[in-house]
Amino acid sequence: MDILKRINELRRERNWTIYRLADESGISQSTLSNMFSRGTLPSLTTLEQLCSAFGISLSQFFDNEKDGNNELMRKFNMLSNDEKALVISLIDIINKK
Repeated sequence: MDILKRINELRRERNWTIYRLADESGISQSTLSNMFSRGTLPSLTTLEQLCSAFGISLSQFFDNEKDGNNELMRKFNMLSNDEKALVISLIDIINKK
């Protein structure tokens, strides 16, 4: 797996700039820019921070298969917290029927 490519995929799915990713992850923009321009792989700590910013686990980061459950989780994780709460409420309503 190309880790930098995966990070960029997740960033682009959210329409985030490098600046936004830096802001969301707490990693400096210069660190991220250098990582991409030099092709340097992130440390485990940095990757964990990035995953946290994307709202996914390390397992989800490395599990890039497009089956139904993974695709659903990928799309769910792209939602804002308010949107996630609405989806969960909708599912709760549907389950009560």
